[in-house]
Amino acid sequence: MWTYLFSGPFATEAAYHQWLAAREHSEDPLFFAVVDGATGRATGLASYLRIDPPHGVIEVGHIAFSPPLQRTPAATEAMHLMMKNVFDLGYRRYEWKCDSLNAPSRRAAERLGFRFEGIFRQAVVYKGRNRDTAWYSIIDAEWPALKTAFERWLDPANFDAGGRQQSSLTAR
Repeated sequence: MWTYLFSGPFATEAAYHQWLAAREHSEDPLFFAVVDGATGRATGLASYLRIDPPHGVIEVGHIAFSPPLQRTPAATEAMHLMMKNVFDLGYRRYEWKCDSLNAPSRRAAERLGFRFEGIFRQAVVYKGRNRDTAWYSIIDAEWPALKTAFERWLDPANFDAGGRQQSSLTAR
């Protein structure tokens, strides 16, 4: 899970908590816990970063979802809520960037409605290697249709008794 993140892996739980504490008052990136509504336990985190109100641009990143959260309706709902908040606040562009080698992140971005914009070659160095960065975005004109698709997908009627989706999010 830590391969493509700038931070981690952490040697101990205490080291992870120390890293979290150092970000508690950060405003950019601005971190959010993803909390399981049934248990009240944090199961992941994500942040807004590169927050640029004058230009109406904000990025989502530092996404670290625990295995129990990954590939669940709750994970999709968390991303939907963050996206909805961005556009409700009047931002015009929502960005997703990831290591070009991170196939799961790239698939997630596309499933969530982000459009691929290209690769920034050797954009950064992290963990001792060059990173080519894949850029994705959603713009405000695309949001209304995506919002409807998320609402339809997240509707409890879209899931059977076993929790399996009836129609996919990408069947917009």
